[in-house]
Amino acid sequence: MADFEPVLKAVVPVAGLGTRFLPATKATPKEMLPIVDKPAIQYVVEEAVNAGLVDVLMITGRSKRSIEDHFDRAYELEEALRAKGDEDRLASVCKSSDLAIMHYVRQGEPKGLGHAVLCARQHVGDEPFAVLLGDDMIDHRDPLLTRMMDVRSRLGGSVVALMEVDPDQVSSYGVAAIEATDEDDVVKITDLVEKPPQDEAPSNWIIIGRYVCDPRVFEVLDRTPPGRGGEIQLTDALLTLARMPVEEGGTVYGVKFRGRRYDTGNKQEYLRTVVQFAAERPDLAPEFMPWLREFVRKNRDGSPGES
Repeated sequence: MADFEPVLKAVVPVAGLGTRFLPATKATPKEMLPIVDKPAIQYVVEEAVNAGLVDVLMITGRSKRSIEDHFDRAYELEEALRAKGDEDRLASVCKSSDLAIMHYVRQGEPKGLGHAVLCARQHVGDEPFAVLLGDDMIDHRDPLLTRMMDVRSRLGGSVVALMEVDPDQVSSYGVAAIEATDEDDVVKITDLVEKPPQDEAPSNWIIIGRYVCDPRVFEVLDRTPPGRGGEIQLTDALLTLARMPVEEGGTVYGVKFRGRRYDTGNKQEYLRTVVQFAAERPDLAPEFMPWLREFVRKNRDGSPGES
């Protein structure tokens, strides 16, 4: 079986405006909104690092400077914590700056995910690479990205992450038509449709925010015209690759993910994520969970509770 070039670099698009969270995101990137006490984007970078990807390129935009600052050293803060002997907080502050080798490039114009990925071309070069979307968080106990990289190393081509949803949800996502392979959780992609009506969806397996891309995707994106919303869609480029032979950088596989995913791109899911993470924290759960149970009990009838 062929051994394909290993994936060594991660690309994380973070140039979105975060309009669903206004006014909080007027001056703060949505990626910096905290999940308890750590910004969402740090969980994404940690996922890449845990999969062995320590070279991380952020595709940023205007007003995203605080993301760069978060992954940089904060000498005055470190010295203040060190002087207080606050070793735990000092370690947490230093961790973000020591996670990975961070790079940044600005997208310039919001022309879609495909255009954001194209902005990584010079940095990535002629190598396969992973794309992690900041709105999607994958639980650290579910090594999805590692599995996707394994599929790429053995089969080549590009690999997308798929998750099964109820049929009434397909119109909000890119949806894949799939063919089975010899591996239970691996399928071959035969078609990709962006946000189809429910009755036109080829399946109820949606693409979630993890991709492992063959470098040929850059050539395809370069000639991919704007699609839905006037944006260059990554799914359009992947569909083109799916119809190409693997020796030309084509073929797209899907990994069926049945683990824990947190969608922080909308308010309801963001709030659920914060509660779930707090409920699993040993330093918070002993006090938080009894309060939460009491809050739910008091508000079961819809009456306002105490804050």
